[in-house]
Amino acid sequence: MANSLTVLDVEVLKALGNEKRLAILGWLVDPVAHFPAQRDGDLVEDGVCSVYIAGKLGVSAPTASEHLRLLTATGLLRARRIKQWTFYRRDEERIAAVQRMLGGGW
Repeated sequence: MANSLTVLDVEVLKALGNEKRLAILGWLVDPVAHFPAQRDGDLVEDGVCSVYIAGKLGVSAPTASEHLRLLTATGLLRARRIKQWTFYRRDEERIAAVQRMLGGGW
């Protein structure tokens, strides 16, 4: 019997179906190589400030926020608030699970 996709699986596929969201995931593999040092928050431990992500994407803060919201809602990113800023980093465990799901036979 074939595995059936859950609503979350479908949302993950939607998230991965966008070039800008894929770019974010790619940059966050090595944030030090792709983003400048931040005043608050460590690029690796805390993640990258949404302002820097929006700038690198070349989009407005609200547009970047929507991309980041979807990636966070699907578990691909983790968000952390420091002061008035939100920082994002990859959830490697969740990403590995999605990679296994995509390699599965459904």
